[in-house]
Amino acid sequence: MSLIVQKFGGTSVADVEKIRAAARKAIRAQRQGHRVVMVVSAMGKNTDRLLELASDVSENPPAREMDMLLSTGEQVSVALVAMAIEALGSQAISLTGGQIGMQTDSSFSKARIKSISTERIERLLDEGNIVVAAGFQGIDNDLNITTLGRGGSDTTAVALAAVLKADACEIYTDVDGVYTTDPRLLPEARRVDVISYDEMLELASLGASVMHNRSIEFAKKFGVPIHVRSSFSDTEGTMIVAEQESATASVCGAALTPDEARLTVLGVPDVPGKSLEIFAAIAEEKIAVDMVVQNVGDGGKADISFTVQRADLQATLTALQPVVESIGAAGITQDDQVSKISVVGANMVSQPGVASEMFRALAAADVNIQMITTSEIKISALVARDQSSLALRAVHEAFKLHEKPDDSKSWSQIKADRDGVEMQTLVSRLRDDALEALTLTGISVLDDQARVTLSGVPDRPGIAAEVFEKIGAAGISVDMIVQGVDGNEHTTSISFTVDNDQLNQSLSVAKTLVESYGLRGTSGEPGIAKVTVSGIGLRSHTHVATLLFETLAASEINVEMISTSELQVNAVIKSESADQAKQGLEKVFAASLR
Repeated sequence: MSLIVQKFGGTSVADVEKIRAAARKAIRAQRQGHRVVMVVSAMGKNTDRLLELASDVSENPPAREMDMLLSTGEQVSVALVAMAIEALGSQAISLTGGQIGMQTDSSFSKARIKSISTERIERLLDEGNIVVAAGFQGIDNDLNITTLGRGGSDTTAVALAAVLKADACEIYTDVDGVYTTDPRLLPEARRVDVISYDEMLELASLGASVMHNRSIEFAKKFGVPIHVRSSFSDTEGTMIVAEQESATASVCGAALTPDEARLTVLGVPDVPGKSLEIFAAIAEEKIAVDMVVQNVGDGGKADISFTVQRADLQATLTALQPVVESIGAAGITQDDQVSKISVVGANMVSQPGVASEMFRALAAADVNIQMITTSEIKISALVARDQSSLALRAVHEAFKLHEKPDDSKSWSQIKADRDGVEMQTLVSRLRDDALEALTLTGISVLDDQARVTLSGVPDRPGIAAEVFEKIGAAGISVDMIVQGVDGNEHTTSISFTVDNDQLNQSLSVAKTLVESYGLRGTSGEPGIAKVTVSGIGLRSHTHVATLLFETLAASEINVEMISTSELQVNAVIKSESADQAKQGLEKVFAASLR
């Protein structure tokens, strides 16, 4: 008999009628022949009320007691849902996180799942029950109640689907699927039928609130199909699976991350180990760093810019102050009035010109770009917050995201293609203490590369579009792009990598750009390599970038450029050090490689 996990968020169980509606969905699925596990969040606004009570009692409540308090919200919900199922004539039993056997570490408020014991759930299912499990919570080795942090009920649901080998995990929420962007910001946003794990991971990390990235990490690792559906209608919704909707569309979605803060550490000595000291201090505070740009050193100094969530700005500054002094940097600048605009698409890696198309769309809207980072499936640009809505609309229109691609596939078509084919997952078997461990898919080196840098680029709208349109017109294929602050209030620097055999042609185009736009200058360097660590959980496991920098520094390998994404951490180094870097990283990350 097939098994389905159904997750209902807080808005889906916000009152008695919605609780009854959720109960009816579970009963209907059971009567269709499925075994059903429900994962339920706290009733809407319940958690906010508990937080208010805690703040009324204590200015700084202990983390353990906060988890004890907040876990009660889900316990109220699961009991009421089980009662509703019984009242409607079916059999149900509610369980807390501890009762479903969810073992976590002891990181209160942001615990990670170590293992899940399924014996009790399976026995109760065999007895004909609908199992109603509390999301968001577990227990540690000392039987303390722990909570999983933001999106914890999503994570619970997909983790249970993984260990129970469920046929699907249905996420019921107040929207009817995944959209090309937030429909509350752009009414013309289109609901997509299918989206790939990789695309959804990037969009979730960018703030697409319909799913949390930790739950997508589980789904990708264990091959769990996720079905995002509306709690209030029978709309088909969106399937999140390994395949993407279209084989030709370069971009599947656009996202706005509104509350960002940019920090730039100025005048960092351009020698091995300095990046390590900066990011190790931030990782120690469990602060997630997003866009990272290290400009090419000038006069033995480099500027390192990165973004964090606006709420983490002061904690980041506090962590960095002693480091800035110890490494001999010139100081720190900051800006908390910025937002990030990103486009995501699994097909962009094979389609040149996507970056310049995005930059041209922003230029046409008179939006200035402050920072750029790229990866294989994502391009992000940092813009002023007061221009962010304009920027989102511009890129959404430019890539025609409101229109369904001509070759789009539905889930039923993809499912038919899958029939008789064994689906490969990253993790072939489940191990205790490994459920939410870092999973790396590879450490690779792209060699025979060259780097080109434009310095003193005017900080005005359109410049990035003009630069990369001219480069593209010359037939030059660009891999990695970074743009960041260069220490001057009115200029930036843009660096990009190309194949070695295109360096001279790239420098020729760069020199015309210097003359045309009055840039400070250009430089190029042959014989570089891009070292890439790829995997799942790179953002939430904040030590990954630290270990990369630590490994390179221990071998006296200097980092010239950096870029990051949800799926990759990239560092540009000299080619002569590439093999040594790869071997060192494979040794350090051996336990996490799959």
